[in-house]
Amino acid sequence: MTTVEAPLVESGAVAGLRPRRGRALRRLVRSPLALTGLLVLCTAVLAAVVAPLIAPYGPNDAHFDARFVPPGSPGYLLGTDALGRDILSRILFGARASLLVGVLSVLLALLVAVPLGLVAGYFHRLDGLISRLTDLVLAFPFLILAVGLAAIRGASLSNAAIAIGIAQIPGIIRVTRSETLRLTSLDYVAAAVAEGASDLWVVARHILPNATSVLIVQATVAIPGAILGEAVLSFLGLGIQPPSPSLGTMLSEAQQSISRAPWTAVIPGLSIMVITLAFNLFGDGLRDALDPRASRR
Repeated sequence: MTTVEAPLVESGAVAGLRPRRGRALRRLVRSPLALTGLLVLCTAVLAAVVAPLIAPYGPNDAHFDARFVPPGSPGYLLGTDALGRDILSRILFGARASLLVGVLSVLLALLVAVPLGLVAGYFHRLDGLISRLTDLVLAFPFLILAVGLAAIRGASLSNAAIAIGIAQIPGIIRVTRSETLRLTSLDYVAAAVAEGASDLWVVARHILPNATSVLIVQATVAIPGAILGEAVLSFLGLGIQPPSPSLGTMLSEAQQSISRAPWTAVIPGLSIMVITLAFNLFGDGLRDALDPRASRR
């Protein structure tokens, strides 16, 4: 009887999610800021993916007879840098590297933090240990921790992603733990426990699926922080190494020529700002759309 009743409780909980998800989608579509952020993100991701096809030049192609060409010049839409490299091409390939680091680091953080957060929120005996370790790591500022880890592991794209991902783990643990505690107090979880469902079943079939929306929102908020972290690491020489382009390395290289060619720093800086702002706008809209308090609107 126990093995029959537990799935029945679960199916009712999942079925109840469907109308709420439909309402959330309608609220998201009605948010102009969220749609604007989503459109910008889709454009940026598509441009980064097809960069080899649409970039007018290779990212490291030097044209020494066209150094410091200003934006809008024939053949160089966004101008060139100190080595005559096309800035548009480097922005396309640099955005690809920055987005890749941002996504990979957040995926790494989710893979580690979500199980720990679920354990801390559901199994109270381990909550104290996990929470204290989380507080210990949170005592270090995000960027300081990322810079320290990158310096220890060495400068590369993969090491930058790992360092930023590790630095983001504590925040996601706390979000997951908080949501697990909230869901554990709900009636359908108590009903599943009363029917004899195992702890693993309750966590895997009741807690985690219903916490997914919160984790998705947290990911959209964490990715722009990771992109900024990559820019800082690359600017300091601890991330992606030249001549490979990233938005952070472009800012670092522009230091020597910013007075003569300010566009070499302004354009990468604006690119970082636009991408991170788009993530934040979409994340805010997604959070409002998935807010349980708005489920009856």
